[in-house]
Amino acid sequence: MALNSLKDVYLDQIQDLYSACKQSVDATAKLGRAATDDELGRALAAGSKGIADGMGQLEKLCSDHGIDPNGTHCKGMEGLVQEAQAHVHDAEFGADEVRDAMIITQYQRMVHYALAGYGCLVAFANRLGLDGDGAILQECLDQTYDGDKRMTKIATTGGVNADAA
Repeated sequence: MALNSLKDVYLDQIQDLYSACKQSVDATAKLGRAATDDELGRALAAGSKGIADGMGQLEKLCSDHGIDPNGTHCKGMEGLVQEAQAHVHDAEFGADEVRDAMIITQYQRMVHYALAGYGCLVAFANRLGLDGDGAILQECLDQTYDGDKRMTKIATTGGVNADAA
């Protein structure tokens, strides 16, 4: 599809973010299974559910606009998922707490990619006067921020980083 307008960019990026979510949902669940800190494991399970919920919202938007959510493959998230595999699952750790710190690092990299995607989509939807879309996407953005803040709290005040040190 030629990108000739902001609406074209908007639709393209909905598909790209859907692909990113589709790739990260399983990677997040896998990170959760690798976590040894109970709070971290629960947060990652919640994160995986949140990603799946966001995918459902993106599917609805694709349907509303008559596009296939599987219209593109997000190479950015593909790289981040590969990084998580290499830095968590394929790496050797001297202590579980160190692995947990790395899990948070890799998860937050994926989340920050999603934050950028949702943020752009909210701005596009609002500029295009797609207020219903904007509200849905803003909710997804807010929930993603909440997950990121929860992970930061687990790392810094929950003790994962202190235990890893």
